[in-house]
Amino acid sequence: MSIKYSHTNLVTPNWRRLANFYKKVFGCEQVGPQRFLSGKSLSGGTNVESAQIEGVHLRLPGCGAEGPTLEIFQYRKIKEREISYANSKGLTHIAFEVSDLNEVCLKVIREGGWMLGKLVSQVVEGVGVCTFVYVRDPDRNIIEIQVWE
Repeated sequence: MSIKYSHTNLVTPNWRRLANFYKKVFGCEQVGPQRFLSGKSLSGGTNVESAQIEGVHLRLPGCGAEGPTLEIFQYRKIKEREISYANSKGLTHIAFEVSDLNEVCLKVIREGGWMLGKLVSQVVEGVGVCTFVYVRDPDRNIIEIQVWE
């Protein structure tokens, strides 16, 4: 048996806007065609009645041609949920390691996101020093941006 990490999904009311954010800020690139999915198999697998989705997969930077993707989908009917915080139960953020934190933070703001926390450095014993900040994308998803020394 083999296991390989495949993708992380973000559901949004505007997949084009969110995909453009991740392309412009983090250099993600679309892989494969735009997806239009519906039918019994999608509804059965997702347990969403009459599910219809549209969106794309974006290759995550630094992972190579076979690396995992960020799947950005827009359902025809979206169920709202409470905003998540860094200490919310469950999946709370994705992270990108970058070479210039300030430049990426400026891009986040320019492309419709905003700062959630402050730029700080944390010593991780046996690993190094991580300088990082949490930000939000235009849909309020949390992203950690980090540099390691």
